[in-house]
Amino acid sequence: MTVSRTEWLERLAEMLGVAAPSPEEVEDLLSLAGSAAHSSERTAAPISCWLVAKSGVSAAEARLLAEQLALQLAGADGVGTTGADDGSRR
Repeated sequence: MTVSRTEWLERLAEMLGVAAPSPEEVEDLLSLAGSAAHSSERTAAPISCWLVAKSGVSAAEARLLAEQLALQLAGADGVGTTGADDGSRR
């Protein structure tokens, strides 16, 4: 039997003695994990979420930081913007 994501998270949170994430926090964490998985090795996704938990940074703030990091890394690879908008990219 497979349980829903919500049930899994609620039960695990109870076992850990913490509050389950809100729906907004879940979406922020999924976005964070997506940024990590698409910008690096996929295994960085769950570990990134673990780092966020250790840091005490909110899921929303962590999502923004992960998006910034993904953009930085894309720029370092020659993909993305250089900071100057010369109109040549379309």
